[in-house]
Amino acid sequence: MTIMKKAALLTTLAALGTTLAAPAAHARPAAVACPEVFGHGGYPTGPNPWDRDQIRQPNHARGIDDQKAWGADGVEGDVQVTRQGTKAVMWHNTTTNGLTGTRKNITDLWWAAGSDNLRDRSISRGPYKGQKVHTLRQWLDHVKSRGMIALLEIKPEARPVLSDPTYGAQAWKEVSDPIKERQASMRILVYSNDSWIQSELAKRHPGLLKGSQARWTDSVGWEEPPPSWTGNTARWTEVLAQAPKSVMTNYTKEYRAWLQGKCT
Repeated sequence: MTIMKKAALLTTLAALGTTLAAPAAHARPAAVACPEVFGHGGYPTGPNPWDRDQIRQPNHARGIDDQKAWGADGVEGDVQVTRQGTKAVMWHNTTTNGLTGTRKNITDLWWAAGSDNLRDRSISRGPYKGQKVHTLRQWLDHVKSRGMIALLEIKPEARPVLSDPTYGAQAWKEVSDPIKERQASMRILVYSNDSWIQSELAKRHPGLLKGSQARWTDSVGWEEPPPSWTGNTARWTEVLAQAPKSVMTNYTKEYRAWLQGKCT
């Protein structure tokens, strides 16, 4: 081999070694996409939670506005039906615990009829004291006005009325019509923790089922007063690493701040 050929071979080997030794820029892990954030209102864990509940669920205009201000893309609301399925309303608890007036099951009350109706009651404690109960239509319209995604949980307490042979059709009309009227102009997701209601939602609103969206991301059980958000960080990190499309949290403001710099 001539001296010139040897020199050329050494130059080639040196260049190859440099290429192999240098880390490639494209080998860096790709940034995680930021998930959509759905705001949820905390409800106490442990025995007798209704005694400590401060009615933090965003089932009214002020709650929706707060979630928007805290950085939520969407908000979860709780749907129930009044007596004989005459009105779909936004309320979390089985009874009127947390509202003014005598305590009764939501499904035993008329929306507007009588002196003990649901419409004229207001929240009696907590940060949203004084807020009125909203109908499903009112709630959806306010969520839309804020440019947010509506996530509806149809509460298990509604099942006896929704499945009633006499009143079920009317009750489902009250739940479904507001959704159908608005689904072309806003994003709406639905689900239920009751298996029968969930199966009915799959038949009536197949394109709107929540599925794996709005994945629960907190690990700290809610209590009153609220526990520190910092106990959630390990779980938040674990879930974010799985690149979820959307997550749901009781700590909307803190979660949104925590996301800064961790996703794109």
